[in-house]
Amino acid sequence: MRTVLRDQWHLVPTAITELPMAMMSRGWEVTAGSERYVARLVDTAARLPVEAGLAAAEHLRGVRIEAGEPVRTLAGALTVETARGALAVLRRPPGRHLDGADPVDQQWWGERLGAVHRALQDFRHPGLRPWQLLDPEAAHLDAESWLRPAVTAAVTAATRLTVTDRLTYGVLHGDPAPEVFVLDVSTGRSGLLHCGAGGTGPLVYDVAAAVLYAGGPDRAGELLDGYRAAGPVAGDELEAALPVLLRLRWAVLAERSALRGCRRGLAAARAALGSMPG
Repeated sequence: MRTVLRDQWHLVPTAITELPMAMMSRGWEVTAGSERYVARLVDTAARLPVEAGLAAAEHLRGVRIEAGEPVRTLAGALTVETARGALAVLRRPPGRHLDGADPVDQQWWGERLGAVHRALQDFRHPGLRPWQLLDPEAAHLDAESWLRPAVTAAVTAATRLTVTDRLTYGVLHGDPAPEVFVLDVSTGRSGLLHCGAGGTGPLVYDVAAAVLYAGGPDRAGELLDGYRAAGPVAGDELEAALPVLLRLRWAVLAERSALRGCRRGLAAARAALGSMPG
């Protein structure tokens, strides 16, 4: 990390702190001189969507929503290919990370996610990839006997939802964990570190991802209230689609855990999917 930052961005870190593990990427906070940055590492296949996310961050900054400012390499690129994936660097916006368990922070979290969804309704970029459901026939779903039936059921329910219900589509953050959002207590302004891997899909899928990070619907009441106040999704759509897309989000976690051989992730997904009604 230090070598790539020095060679590609001419940054000499004095401190590097890893951020909590997210589903779609790894992240670090980097201090170099008097400046603070966020470095994000994603799979090579996600390089173009991440560059779309970086462009989305620039778009948000243009409409006065605080977001990490992408820092181009010495060669002018937005990302750099490394042996472990594609790396991007953003200038960190001021503020502390939100606490997903705190009711007040949940309000900020939901409100900012809703504001981002609304602000990106007219955003376009060639790197934005369309939302795709999991492949229930993937070979790695044989990792455990319960896995393929659980993924198949989640995909079937999500397919039925998208066919029978009229959902609100837009630009997804993709991985809206509370640690991605920040609050500057000196100004009262909230923002986000980055826009994730850019893609388009039903906006409630992003809300479902946030609810998962909050610990489930029973622990996400303030988050949902904040989103309803600022987001473009109507309350009845949110109520109808959230359970289905929350199940799908857990299925995605199970699928990725199987692909990466993560036993802990598989166990958590199995427990969650087994406790859901239907």
